[in-house]
Formats: sequence, C-alpha cells, structure tokens
Amino acid sequence: MITARPAAERGHANHGWLDSRHSFSFADYRDDRHVHWGPLRVINEDRVAAGRGFGRHGHRDMEIISYVLDGALAHEDSMGNASTIVPGDVQRMSAGTGVMHAEFNHDRERTTHFLQIWIIPSVTGVAPSYAQKAFPDADKRGRLALLASPDGADGSLTIHQDARLYAGLFDGDEHATHALAPGRLGYVHVARGAATVNGHALHAGDALRYEDEPAIDIRAGVGAEVLVFDLPRLD
Repeated sequence: MITARPAAERGHANHGWLDSRHSFSFADYRDDRHVHWGPLRVINEDRVAAGRGFGRHGHRDMEIISYVLDGALAHEDSMGNASTIVPGDVQRMSAGTGVMHAEFNHDRERTTHFLQIWIIPSVTGVAPSYAQKAFPDADKRGRLALLASPDGADGSLTIHQDARLYAGLFDGDEHATHALAPGRLGYVHVARGAATVNGHALHAGDALRYEDEPAIDIRAGVGAEVLVFDLPRLD
C-alpha cells in the first residue's frame, strides 16, 4: 500500500523568524493520522530568517538529522561541538542521555532552508554524540546515496536504529529503484523539484509512505532532490 502525504496537508507554523512545515505531529500541530511512520518521528521543513535562530534547548533519546537545502546553519552544543552546515552536509546528533544545543542563521540577508529529521532510537540512555559529513552532489546524481545507517555502511553516518536514509538528485532520464525487504516500511520525501515516484507525480514537500510494497521507484525528475527512508516497523 502506498499512501500520499501532500505538501499542502502538512502542519504549518509561522513564528516570523521561523516558517515551518510539519510532516508529522509536532509542537502545536496534532494529527493522529500522522504521528510517526515506524521510527520516523519528525520531518520539519524549516526556513530560518536572516540573523535569527533557535536558542539553546535540550533533547534526549532521539536521533536528530539536519539536511540543509539553502543557506547555512550554525550549530553549537553542550558536547563542545561548533560547526556550520551548508548544502550537501548532513549532521547527525544522537541526543541519548541529554544534550543542549542551539542553531543560528548568521547571514544578515539570506534565509536558511533546511530539513529537521528525528528518528526514534532502538536503544535509550546512550552517551550523546555528534557527527557531520559532506555528501557531494556527484555521489547523489541519478542514484540514491546512503546518508545514515545503523552500521555506517558506505561511509554513511551511524544512527541508533535499524533505519537507512538515502538522498538522490534526478533530472530527465535519471532514475533509481530501492528494494524494500519484506516487513520493512518506506517513506519518500521530495525536498525540492518534482519527480514521478511509483507512478505518483510529486512536487517539493510531497511525500509517500510505503507498507507491504516491494520497491521505491524514482524517475522523470525535474530538478528533484529526493529523500528515501527504509524503516523497520515499531512494535
């Protein structure tokens, strides 16, 4: 079964400095049909105004992935990390027993556009940790590059969950297929552009969730940047 999650049906919050679209229930947005998909708990499409950001705040027992689409996002945390994430970078923070962090757009003219992704871990109470890596466009062009996995396969970032996150860039005849093992769930989120995914015409912000399906098929991209999640079921 493939179920569409149109971009226009997501939750929306505009705080002035932050314009956010929520694929799953988050903060004041509550929708019992969209709380999580397997361990995938949050996909927030955030636009942070120039010279603004998230003040220092805490997380625990969550795998948090930041994926910048445009602009830059500065990060600092209680583990002593300080970095800036730009397009092509993927940041992973395992909150574990607890971590404080802040994120800021230091550019005085440009909005930062990024995806904030949360994955429920399979273990709790681990020591918090941080990793960041650049994944060049060439590695994603016309294929699905593995960004995060439980075992760090293919140079991906390691997360505490049997979940895998891929990203690909597609135009014209470029296409990719990702097989889903029996019992696995899938989720596709179009970050920008447009593509046809398993026969569904999708545009930026649109998503599909998969249950008892053999494969995810992406083709006919027009400036498409696509995220693919291969997920376990949660008991």
